[in-house]
Amino acid sequence: MCGRFTLRTPIQSVAELFDLPAVEFQRAAGPAARFNVAPTQAIAGVRWNAALRMRELAWLHWGLIPAWADDPSIGKRMINARAETVATKPAFRDAFRSRRCLVPADGFYEWKRQNRSKQPYYIRLNDGRPFAFAGMWQRWQRAETLIDSCTILTTDANELVAALHDRMPVILDPQQFEQWLDPAVDDPEILSPLLAPYPADRMTAYPVSRVVNSPHIDGPACIEPAVPGKTQGSLFD
Repeated sequence: MCGRFTLRTPIQSVAELFDLPAVEFQRAAGPAARFNVAPTQAIAGVRWNAALRMRELAWLHWGLIPAWADDPSIGKRMINARAETVATKPAFRDAFRSRRCLVPADGFYEWKRQNRSKQPYYIRLNDGRPFAFAGMWQRWQRAETLIDSCTILTTDANELVAALHDRMPVILDPQQFEQWLDPAVDDPEILSPLLAPYPADRMTAYPVSRVVNSPHIDGPACIEPAVPGKTQGSLFD
């Protein structure tokens, strides 16, 4: 699954990766680095604006709220969508066909069960560069209340992440961005091959402090390597 992630990368670098004007990104997302992004928070999402015929960055509520939902709190249970069923599950199939997005990130967390506790690990690309989760967004409106929300797709874990959890978020390569965002592409047979596990040899993982367990803590301490010998363990114990 994907329940926490980071976006620490400078705005200019993220704007370049997603082919966004730096001014637009600055205005929409602000300059603050994020070390512990959590569900129900507003997160940055890159989507296709059909009217302007260009990519745009928008704030999206993390936890997809289906258009037909009576209560927006249902989004708390929909922070992730399984790649294997997203094309057919009623809550996600419409967004999968026509409202896909990219979620900028540069790392994510997973927890490894150790006896009666769980040890958090930080997972990122080897070179530390930013990347994109495959996401989908949906618009929910009742009276004057309008919420644009999103979910992050997950797939089987690669060899690295499998030591921690059996699922991992779908990470897309830049050459896949255009196809994923194109609303004219709606065939699951074309889209599903994009939802494969990211190669394990391009990623690294290490244990971090349990301060990340609290969504109220959002700072550099969240990604600092854990102190050896203090219940941190090895990735492959």
